[in-house]
Amino acid sequence: MLTFRALGPFQARHGDVVLDLGGQRQMAVLARLLVAGGRAVPVSVLIDELWPGEPPAQALSTIQGYVSRLRRALEPDRAPRKEAGVLVSAPPGYALRATAEQVDSWRFEGAVKLDGDPAAVWARTEEALALWRGPALAEFSDLAWAVTEAGRLEELRLTAVERRADAGLALGHSAALVADLEAHVSAHPLREEAWRLLALALYRGGRQGDALGALRRARAVLRDELGLDLGATLQRLESDMLAQAPHLDPPAPRAAQAVQVASPEAPGEAGTPPGTEAETLRVVVVDDQALVRTGLRVVLDSEPGFELAGEAENGEQAIALVRETRPDLVLMDIQMPRLDGLTAARRILADEDPPKVIMMTTFGTDDNLYSALRAGVSGFVLKTSAPEQLITAMRAAQAGDALIDPAVTTRLIAAFAGHSDPAAPPALAGLGDAELDLLKLIARGLTNRQIAATLSVPEPSVAESVGKLLAHLGLFDRAQLVVAAYESGLVNPGDVSR
Repeated sequence: MLTFRALGPFQARHGDVVLDLGGQRQMAVLARLLVAGGRAVPVSVLIDELWPGEPPAQALSTIQGYVSRLRRALEPDRAPRKEAGVLVSAPPGYALRATAEQVDSWRFEGAVKLDGDPAAVWARTEEALALWRGPALAEFSDLAWAVTEAGRLEELRLTAVERRADAGLALGHSAALVADLEAHVSAHPLREEAWRLLALALYRGGRQGDALGALRRARAVLRDELGLDLGATLQRLESDMLAQAPHLDPPAPRAAQAVQVASPEAPGEAGTPPGTEAETLRVVVVDDQALVRTGLRVVLDSEPGFELAGEAENGEQAIALVRETRPDLVLMDIQMPRLDGLTAARRILADEDPPKVIMMTTFGTDDNLYSALRAGVSGFVLKTSAPEQLITAMRAAQAGDALIDPAVTTRLIAAFAGHSDPAAPPALAGLGDAELDLLKLIARGLTNRQIAATLSVPEPSVAESVGKLLAHLGLFDRAQLVVAAYESGLVNPGDVSR
């Protein structure tokens, strides 16, 4: 079947064979007729739009030549005097005769605009978004008509992303949608519908604090960029969340609609050597918000290799629970009543053979975050992180890698680099060039595997060298090595991305 592709590199294909459509201007004739959606385009319009400003003297005959060659490419078996069936004459111009099934952009637009129940909308928008292979009509970005159409198609694509998410929320896929919606609002921060969907996905995923945090971020963006407050829809959503309105609760589970949270790593990738079974990681969750604990419980229950060892709602309970259950890792909010997460982390890490501790934060102060790093936590994750990012964080910490969210790290480094701490270990006296090079790589966030590849040495040798470095500096966690590198001036904020 003859098909046309505009949602990515412009192509015409016979089955799997890509047709030769000639040069850029000749392809532009076919693309312009495709954009017309089957309607006739006068030759005078083609001339004006293909040669903006001053068309050549022979523009008419040039267009006719382009059409003739395109017809031969599109219908190679057509008899010489037989009327064209695809690129047809439609006085005073030409038109493209094709079905929606043959043209990806026509098919996409039809799917996005169809209504139906959530399951049908989900399926259609999934199929429609899969048609995109890159920016639409990018080859013709110097022509105004192509830029206009590309913008229209991009707006439809964003609408499709949001329609898919809305259907997914109705189907109970809240937790699985968060990562895509975070990326969506980051790329398009002025779209209030995107913020509504993200906040609702977080709320229904048991992350009420993060949901309200998303709306606060939306308010800040709209004020900074447009000087506006949240629209009426987002303001109502915020009020309903604060009141825990029943209509915001997740829909009742349906058959075959359980949310699946897939591991971001394939077997044998970072964390588990090939051919070995990963041990079960026992985790204690500490947060004063019940919805957050529920959301984290769902994440852990849905991921093989993890076991919830217990839950606590404040620092005092956390200390007692850790000593009772002896977990492998503690996932702890930094700000809690009675005893905050920072103080609790210090006490947990002071015990003999302590677990790894990862701090969760949304609006933690820089001073608290940096103090936690000095105390020896394995790093931070933002509460707005997607489930797969939380899983990766816990695996990385257990493997001995410092995990510090880049959004937090960059700010901390800029604020505190070069500041010495009287209680910190002495500067890097006594370290040789090899040890200093290793410390620089650790401070840049590389894992043992990445360092081994960079230095062309076995990974076990790197692990041994990291252990010796910790012992030499009187430290016990990799994150403390990162702090030492910046406090000593060995690494500067500008080195982070190198």
